[in-house]
Amino acid sequence: MKPRERVLKAFRKMSGNPDRVPVQFEMCRQLLDHFGEKLGIPVKYTNNLYEDVTYRISGNEVRTAMGCDVVVTGAGTADDFKAKKFDDGTWLNEYGMRMRQGDIYVEVAEYPLAHIQTAADVASYSFPDANARGRYRDAEALVNRYKEDYFIIGDIEVTIFSLAQQLVGMEKLMMDMALGAEYLQPLFKACTDFQIEIGRNLAKLGVDAFWVGDDFGSQTNLLFSVKMFGDLLQPHYERLIKGIKDAKPDIIPILHCDGAVSKLLDKIWDVGFQVFNPVQPGVPGHGPKELKDAFGDRFVFWGAIDQQELLPNGTDEELEADIIEKIQILGKNRGYMISPAHIIQADVSPARVEKFIELCKKHGGVIRKKSKSMSSRGAERRSDL
Repeated sequence: MKPRERVLKAFRKMSGNPDRVPVQFEMCRQLLDHFGEKLGIPVKYTNNLYEDVTYRISGNEVRTAMGCDVVVTGAGTADDFKAKKFDDGTWLNEYGMRMRQGDIYVEVAEYPLAHIQTAADVASYSFPDANARGRYRDAEALVNRYKEDYFIIGDIEVTIFSLAQQLVGMEKLMMDMALGAEYLQPLFKACTDFQIEIGRNLAKLGVDAFWVGDDFGSQTNLLFSVKMFGDLLQPHYERLIKGIKDAKPDIIPILHCDGAVSKLLDKIWDVGFQVFNPVQPGVPGHGPKELKDAFGDRFVFWGAIDQQELLPNGTDEELEADIIEKIQILGKNRGYMISPAHIIQADVSPARVEKFIELCKKHGGVIRKKSKSMSSRGAERRSDL
């Protein structure tokens, strides 16, 4: 079975069962370079407007050769953009954020809208040109190369809430959301308008899904109330989905949202998202049975394997047991793509990455075998989200 068909069946967009649960993963630069050299495959890097997203959309040639069932692409930096670098090692990215490299991920050292107060302040800020020359050159090449065989996702992570956060600063944004600051709705609207344009361009190229990335949760709970989400943010996500689906009606909306966000999943479904990622493990409300029982008839789940402790530090036996559990529970009656909950970092050995892929493929066919007893009528009822 081709990877594209495998994912479409797992996502309930094609009738019948996949031959196994599909596998997806991304890797940091050190791991991509290691496997590129080992496999003799040059690693193609696409620099995203927000630096950490680069590793979502790069190295597809290596990842597919290793067994990944999905290609992830996205907007690159404009041809005429050159990062302004400072003596202290920081730099200005295309959003005008002053960035520095943290221990693992990049961090914003200075926020371009740190002193924003009014709607006029939003109007005076210039977003990058969504249609700049070279923005989609790599995306177009990937779609043309892989569209027949692989499921292709267009990544627009750091989308609305997280983009506003990285422009303003987390503490100020959260305080201003509580106080109802004048600039909030104009800023959320401007972020949405920008990402609609990015998403529409990717949709027109032919991606199968678009991947929104905004974190609404901490390790223990939501960052704000369900009501605040509904009042301040929900209309913008609804407009985002509509705007992109206008360009490609059958495109699948995916939400990446870290943290303990199970209390928000009803709203996330109402907005129009069909796939929930990364199903962060080990946080309240995210037990696999808990999520599958409550939301398995609505969402496809993507992720659920812990990359913070289990992948780097657990034993092979612990990793295998977790993979089996996630496949058996989240993969029941389809609706699951297995993946680490985030980009695999350098604290995970190359051998461990290979073991993860091996175990996913070894146990991924369990669901297909167990699903043979399903009635054809029941299987058909579940064939669409």
